[in-house]
Amino acid sequence: MSRKIRILPDTVANQIAAGEAVERPASAVKELTENALDANASRVELAIERGGKRRIRVSDNGIGMGREDALLSLDRHATSKIQVAEDLTGVPTFGFRGEAMPSIAAVSRMSIETWDGRGEVGTCVKVNAGGISEMSDVARRRGTTVEVRNLFYNAPVRARFLKSVSAETRAVNEIVTALSLANPNVSFVLTSDDRVLLDLPPAEEPLGRIAQIWGSEHASTLIPTSRDEDGLAVAGLIQRPDAAKPGFRRSHLFVNGRPFRSPALVRAVERGYRTTIPQGVRPWLFLYLEVPGDQVDVNVHPAKSEVRFRDQNRIEGLIEDAIRSALDVEASAATFDQPGGELPSEADEIGKVEHVAKDAGTKAQMALFVPVASGDGGLGQSGIDESSASGGRVQPLPEPGTKPRLWQVLDTYVFAETRDGVLIVDQHAAHERILFQRLMDGFESGGQESQRLLFPLTLKLTAPEVAMIGDLGSLLSGAGFEVEDFGGDTVIVHAVPNPHRYFDAERAFREMVHELTHGSDLVRAARNQHERIASTFACKSAIKAGQKLSESEMQELFDQLFATELPHHDVHGRPTIVRLSRGELERKFGRK
Repeated sequence: MSRKIRILPDTVANQIAAGEAVERPASAVKELTENALDANASRVELAIERGGKRRIRVSDNGIGMGREDALLSLDRHATSKIQVAEDLTGVPTFGFRGEAMPSIAAVSRMSIETWDGRGEVGTCVKVNAGGISEMSDVARRRGTTVEVRNLFYNAPVRARFLKSVSAETRAVNEIVTALSLANPNVSFVLTSDDRVLLDLPPAEEPLGRIAQIWGSEHASTLIPTSRDEDGLAVAGLIQRPDAAKPGFRRSHLFVNGRPFRSPALVRAVERGYRTTIPQGVRPWLFLYLEVPGDQVDVNVHPAKSEVRFRDQNRIEGLIEDAIRSALDVEASAATFDQPGGELPSEADEIGKVEHVAKDAGTKAQMALFVPVASGDGGLGQSGIDESSASGGRVQPLPEPGTKPRLWQVLDTYVFAETRDGVLIVDQHAAHERILFQRLMDGFESGGQESQRLLFPLTLKLTAPEVAMIGDLGSLLSGAGFEVEDFGGDTVIVHAVPNPHRYFDAERAFREMVHELTHGSDLVRAARNQHERIASTFACKSAIKAGQKLSESEMQELFDQLFATELPHHDVHGRPTIVRLSRGELERKFGRK
């Protein structure tokens, strides 16, 4: 009886393996560039023709190879990166399987030129469809150059699935961009059909590399973030909320220096931006994770673009906290400043954080615009200290004895002079953030206080609105609204919150009920019912644009705002504050 099971020839096995490791020209570029980086190259030059379909050339100044290693590199599972299975734990190199070179060689015409600095000459090996056709000496500098021609010429089915030249070129550019961000200290040059796409000299840090690729205008919209916890660490750059736009975004994740993709971690970033950006906005992000080798598996897929974490929830929580903390400082506030000169370092950005308070050395007051019986005509004090109203989150204060100079413009914006320029506060947006924080903290402590009405409000509503009030009755009560169903389409409001002396309770309640019933971007963006109630309450109850404020009311607004968790952003994702630095003023007036 004849055998039905046969061992495939090496050439066929390598072509099959190529289908996993080399899906398109960009895959070959990725593997060859990673080999160059693993060889400690400080400069990598790449050239492609027709999106890499016709030609790919990757040249580096790394450690190079001797003749024997050059030949072995074409054998499957030949690698210098690991020796035993245990080496896969925390493998520090990009490559380790020993599959890329033979896989690429099996479906192309390849040449390798390399010299390791030993002996007088280097080695040139030419390969055709996986078979060595020529080997010779070559004079060259130390390093390696790999040239791949006619990718998939002997696999026409695979070739037919390649995309247009422009699409394949974009894919190559994205691969090189990601690797250059992972290695800012390495110089990269990428040309396509003799046109330079990237020319990146070494950069000291990721921010400099980002500026090289996308320009200082985009880089200046990024702010630093970092967080570490029990051996896990994340650091990087995220976009200021006011600069983030809908549509396409730059999203780059790295773990232990390796680029990877993770929709789950991107969603964790978006959760961190909660209540600071409008729905549908997609901020740029560049995050670098450092994780112990036994906590991450990079051997998930031949393309090595996916990783698996031992504790995914911890990683997501770490990233969410890192985003939240970055958005809590002044660097995240909107700015009039234009990019120019050197980009700020992480230390510079954090060092610039300065917040305004009534008296330095004293605690920020959390009046939250609740009137008191003193009849002083101002906004009054609630008697709630900052530890209960904001979880102890008190912003850094100016130097002792300072008091900001405040003035109102157009009965809508409050200007404050600081040590480094001017802060411009939107009074309605700022009060929204204050009221949102107060109510969210109130939900945790049993709800906020309400004021009994001498004459209750009798309101006629639609049937869906009455039903919604029934469903959310306890949460509305926690927000300070005591509501009774009077039957049919009528409810009676017996008590309401009193966030400020200009508060129109009936109007605010009607608008809240309508929005909670029929939906809005604000309601849809909230992660739970508590946030829905708090955000709509803040939006409908805050002091309005056009309301004239006294000096004490403006000061109180500042004190309260900077005691909240995210003082620079309102609940709609709009800025509460816009910064105008001394440097920008000097540039505008020609003093700098």
